[in-house]
Amino acid sequence: MPEPTAGPVGLVVVNHNTREDLLACLDSAADAGADRVVVVDSGSSDGSLAAVRRAHPEVIAVGLPNLGFGRGVNAGIRRLGQLPEAPFSAVVVANADTRFTPGAVAALGRYLAEHPDVGAVGPRVVFPDGRLQLSARSFPDIPTALGHALFGLVRPDNRWTRRYRLTDWDHETERDVDWLSGCCVALDVEAFEAVGGFDPGYFMFVEDVDLCWRLGQAGWRVTFAPVAQVTHAIGASVGRRRTRMVWEHARSLDRFFGRRYRTSTPTRWLIRLGLLAWALSVIAWSEIQGRTHAQAA
Repeated sequence: MPEPTAGPVGLVVVNHNTREDLLACLDSAADAGADRVVVVDSGSSDGSLAAVRRAHPEVIAVGLPNLGFGRGVNAGIRRLGQLPEAPFSAVVVANADTRFTPGAVAALGRYLAEHPDVGAVGPRVVFPDGRLQLSARSFPDIPTALGHALFGLVRPDNRWTRRYRLTDWDHETERDVDWLSGCCVALDVEAFEAVGGFDPGYFMFVEDVDLCWRLGQAGWRVTFAPVAQVTHAIGASVGRRRTRMVWEHARSLDRFFGRRYRTSTPTRWLIRLGLLAWALSVIAWSEIQGRTHAQAA
């Protein structure tokens, strides 16, 4: 039997007011193996689009109002579908604050071609200083979510946080997981379109959790495979709006929990009270520590 042949692989980068990060991301993507690159700029006011058109005229630049990450990705994948090279078999989705190692996009595309039952695959993700970033996680059941929310900030080695973040696994081996961070993930286009893409009801945060959950519900595998490595600087576009982003994260969690756990009304409100307590504690912690809340999520 002949080996599967990978079709064209696209790269969609979503940006909002992180011009220098975006340009560095595109510089690194030049050797990453993408057949076409689309930048979706969500309402930037820092000249991001003009800078891309000057420095990377080969990149397709799409300007949109700030509609959120998921809608930006959906628009970028639709744009890839309009190109002469279409259909694209796989698309790597990334934040603008990522950096690719040579061949990373191509390697992820090959992995999807070789594993036709995988709907999403995530690479090994590291911080700029080389430390592992926990980009593959489990779905938190309600007890795990509460334990992580209550103790994750002060005791990150607690059993609920370890279970959620999969910290008892070295992330050096291939493994099916519940969900992958949208900071960089490769998507099988057929699978992505079959589940309706990213839910536009999420503005930021948890849209990656929701997408992976729907892929799993539809029978697709979600896999971590260290066949490629990317560097990700967490929070480049949200650090300046720390408090607003915490509330947005809580709203997104409420949407996801309501979809996944069809609980009674009293239980739903208990979950919401827990999310409120989590948001307030994270805001206080991030102000004291001077760090973005995404680093504690």
